[in-house]
Amino acid sequence: MNLTIDQINAMRPVVLPELPQWSRDGNEIALVLTLGGEPEIWSVRADGGFPTRLTTGLGGVRFLGSRSPRRSPDGKWIAYIAETNDAAEVWLWSAESGAMRQLTRLGANIGGMSWSPDSQTLVIANNRYGNYNIYRVEIADGATTRLTTGALYDVYPVFTPDNQHIVFVRMNEAWTDHAVTIIPARGGTERLVARDTNFFDYHYGLTFGYPLVAPDGKTVLFRSHRSGYINYWQVSMNGGVPTQLAPEDADQSEATWSPDGSRVAYISNHNGTLELRVVARDGTKKNLVAPTLGACALPQWSPDGSRLAYLFQTPTTPSDLWVVDVVNGATRQLTNAMIGGNAHDQLITPEKIAYKSFDGLEIHAYLYKPSKIPAGKKCPGILWIHGGPTSQWSDLFYGHTQYFAQQGYVVLMPNIRGSTGYGRAFEDLNLRDYGGGDLKDAVAGAEFLKTLDYIDANKIAITGTSYGGNLSMAAVCFAPNAFQAAIAMSGYGSQSDRMKMDGEDEQELRHRQRLRYALGDPEKDADVYRRVSPLYFTKNVTTPTFVLHGEGRRPRSNACRDFAQALEKEYKTVRYKAYPNEGYYVMSPKNTRQMWLDMIEFLNQYLGD
Repeated sequence: MNLTIDQINAMRPVVLPELPQWSRDGNEIALVLTLGGEPEIWSVRADGGFPTRLTTGLGGVRFLGSRSPRRSPDGKWIAYIAETNDAAEVWLWSAESGAMRQLTRLGANIGGMSWSPDSQTLVIANNRYGNYNIYRVEIADGATTRLTTGALYDVYPVFTPDNQHIVFVRMNEAWTDHAVTIIPARGGTERLVARDTNFFDYHYGLTFGYPLVAPDGKTVLFRSHRSGYINYWQVSMNGGVPTQLAPEDADQSEATWSPDGSRVAYISNHNGTLELRVVARDGTKKNLVAPTLGACALPQWSPDGSRLAYLFQTPTTPSDLWVVDVVNGATRQLTNAMIGGNAHDQLITPEKIAYKSFDGLEIHAYLYKPSKIPAGKKCPGILWIHGGPTSQWSDLFYGHTQYFAQQGYVVLMPNIRGSTGYGRAFEDLNLRDYGGGDLKDAVAGAEFLKTLDYIDANKIAITGTSYGGNLSMAAVCFAPNAFQAAIAMSGYGSQSDRMKMDGEDEQELRHRQRLRYALGDPEKDADVYRRVSPLYFTKNVTTPTFVLHGEGRRPRSNACRDFAQALEKEYKTVRYKAYPNEGYYVMSPKNTRQMWLDMIEFLNQYLGD
């Protein structure tokens, strides 16, 4: 018996992806949960038990924004970010009284926040004057002092352990270079600590991350692509030549120093399996949590350094909070997002496969197939393309894939060229070639499906959101006979239109920066922008296409509507729908449910028996 759409749609994490915050005594962990319906800060005991709610009315955040809860070193406060009057502001929750109060009134956005060691001050990055600069914020009265005033983005600041300096990241205009910079805590002469180049930062600093100053204040860690993979590098606070912390052919992320500075915990990505590792100052490494299939995230040390809190999920279990003993590796699950009954046993565990693309390049992918395929039955297939394109399918829980597989579709989720997680060379293969080699990787995925004896070779669809929507549009225009149905979700048919600043479109700066990096100058390289834009090639379409997106909130775009209208003008078979009360991407449970039903109805019409 298959799970219902409502059961699968309800399997959403109750733990949001925010850093767990230990109490000073190590007995409790604060985190953002959705147990009451809306996100709030809750506290759960480190030895287990039902969480205690700390905040009421935490407030929302901007699209892709973070609440960034941070407990003060003295334990008296939890600072967090909430959208207030259409701006991101810092708020405080008092551990003594439980009261919540607004601290800042800068009326802008925030790009990083950290406590001072004495708990008297916060340091933030804020774009009140158009560019991100560094500000001190006094806890006593909310008074702010602007410390940097330059035109470049200054983001993700932290205090040094002695409270005397602030270390932050300064990005160049193209967001490809990062300068780890130090400044006196009350402002003054800046000094360069380290410079990293040729590392495009789509999230204006977040990809590079906070500079991680060691507890003794002598060393700082930072992420770099210079080895061919994103690894952590360490350098003296006095400058010098950086060295790799734990060299490996794998991307590393979310590092954190142990309280005594003797070890660093970090996440290591191996073909989508995200391991929690620890490396000592002498280079000794330990795979602390190394799942066969699963993804660790956001590790945080307990105050005594004996345990790490982290989030963990698998393709058949949503994300939950766990704790691991650093010495013996024993783990404990502290929250449980899985619905009751035997739902877990009815979910589908994917197979990790690899296939060769047109040029011999190996493409890794996840293969989901219905759990019970009758003898002789031929199933339709779906190529599901991830967004980004600098992103990656990994060992996460994907409700949409579970639903479609349970409806009788075999789903292949390939990490096509341009994906992260497989090294710099692989990631750069789609530069100036959107809808080229990466589309051929998707077509090769369809050919792989056709080799499976339970696949109907004449019933294969392609779909995806954001860049997955782009590639679905590209598939029907540039490879018109490769797929028998396509669903383009929240995609962009014209890359040149994305560079424009007119109309109702809200093409954020990060999108335009990414296009400049990937495709070149929109004027000098106009031929590239047009060549990779399926909107101009709709006359080639032979595939029934469903185009959908959300509308009503930010971010907005007309791109899906424009693509659907272009298909209509060419008398192509197209269906179009916009879901209300959403940004451009459909995310709410209610609309997600309806969208899945609409997609299944469309696929059944064109791929069904």
